Amino acid sequence: MTSGAASEPQRYLEAGIRWQPLEIAFWLASLLPFWLTPSYLVLASQIAITALFAVSLDLILGYAGIVSLGHAAYFGFGSYTAGLLAKWGWGEPITGLAIAGVAAGLLGFLTSIIIARFRHLALIMITLGFGLLLAEVANSASWLTGGADGLQGVRMWQLLGLFPFDLYGRAAYAYSVCVLLLAFLLSRRLINSPFGLALRGIRERAIRMPAIGAHSPAHIRKIYTIAAVMAGIAGALLAQTTETVSLDTLGFQRSADVLVILILGGTGRLYGGIVGAIVYMVARDQFSGINPQYWYFWIGLLLIAVVMFLPNGILGGLARLIPRRWRSA
Repeated sequence: MTSGAASEPQRYLEAGIRWQPLEIAFWLASLLPFWLTPSYLVLASQIAITALFAVSLDLILGYAGIVSLGHAAYFGFGSYTAGLLAKWGWGEPITGLAIAGVAAGLLGFLTSIIIARFRHLALIMITLGFGLLLAEVANSASWLTGGADGLQGVRMWQLLGLFPFDLYGRAAYAYSVCVLLLAFLLSRRLINSPFGLALRGIRERAIRMPAIGAHSPAHIRKIYTIAAVMAGIAGALLAQTTETVSLDTLGFQRSADVLVILILGGTGRLYGGIVGAIVYMVARDQFSGINPQYWYFWIGLLLIAVVMFLPNGILGGLARLIPRRWRSA
């Protein structure tokens, strides 16, 4: 009985690691914009970047139960890091991306020491306060960040020395999707590991986890740092592909938007952040085209409809329609 019980988590993890047909089809479909909608590749790259940002939030919210209203702090920190590197003469994209991720991860680790001590409503206030504080620091340090005018003089080198970031968005989209896929693979492996199971346990019953040898604060610090790295990379991608950095990257609006995106797609599913980003960004593009002033009205209606009819998000609703053998664990 003991060996059978011990093997059950292992079977669960192995099932989660296996790729399902719908997953393979989904990632192959990410290549379609090159042929079907080449004039929308700039928007597609923005969707990929937002999806990466949403996946990073899902790691802490959907799997560890850490509610954050200041996640844009790491997104913006990575964005400014990559932008400043390019402004000061180092415009190589891949190394700039890595440096921005490390910088955001360091910030995430330092703040995780405080985050790991609180739960639930206290986290909302702490993360919100930290995000607002960092945004105001960036606004005040206009000599470094450009303040409300944004960071000027960001010039990126060609990707791999071959592909420029042009107005058509071809290199930007390919670059963004590749980084999203790599980050997704890492996240997928992470959540389908004993560490991922421990995170789920912390989300459900954090007080009981030490009884089975899982030190909750240490696990929270680890996942929070990893999520900060991913958010910083997403911010760096935005800076590199647009060659602009503004205070908006640190703003509360961006933190709120990514939270809405995640809830829209479905938390605790990884793909929820990606699907939510696609639906939200496309809807925003279309609604703002219809009425630039009142497009938030239609976004609000969309969110109300999803919450009323799909309380577990879009993927939660679709999961009831998809055969179990096709689903990812």
